[in-house]
Amino acid sequence: MIRKVSKPRRAAKEVAAKPGPAMVEHRGNRHGRSEGARTAILEAADNLLVERGFAGVTIEGIAAAAGVAKQTIYRWWTSKTDVLMDAFLEDMIQASVPSDSGDLKSDLKHHLVGLAKMLAESDTGAVFRALLAEAQHDSELATRLRTQFIEPQRLRDLFPFEQARKRGELYPEFDTDAALEQLLSPIYYRVLVSGQPVSQSYVESLIRRLVLR
Repeated sequence: MIRKVSKPRRAAKEVAAKPGPAMVEHRGNRHGRSEGARTAILEAADNLLVERGFAGVTIEGIAAAAGVAKQTIYRWWTSKTDVLMDAFLEDMIQASVPSDSGDLKSDLKHHLVGLAKMLAESDTGAVFRALLAEAQHDSELATRLRTQFIEPQRLRDLFPFEQARKRGELYPEFDTDAALEQLLSPIYYRVLVSGQPVSQSYVESLIRRLVLR
């Protein structure tokens, strides 16, 4: 059973994040979408997925839980997958902003512990795991996940390294891409494959393995 916790966008924040890369909070769009209805729909989709799983989420169920007409949802989204994708992307943007304390190791620990907790324990993580499973037989969704989540998230994950490079905290030839893969791969493996916990001490052990100045 998926453990339900509060979501950062619409209730208590899952991860306390300090200011990092500039992020623009979504406030509706040029088509005049009602922010109140939109928020209710995203909230309802998240809740239904946590309670019933991906197969149990329907547009009809989302509409009923959100208190809107089914036609309202179809005016803005084409499927339940689109609704869940929007909910997930918005939560990730707001909840996975790395900190910038001026110390790379501290920032990495803060960011990676928070990211692991979100992916493994939160409603946002539940949506991510469901979308990832669905993407195994939906090539269009797989492409959307890569372009709309994986690539932007990579830039957020690299932020602590980029700030450290500016401070001269890394030697010039330090490979930030390789370092990021070295840190994230074990975390995603535990979250998505083995189910082992990703504790703060585990994250700290990953960071210690990096060769930092």
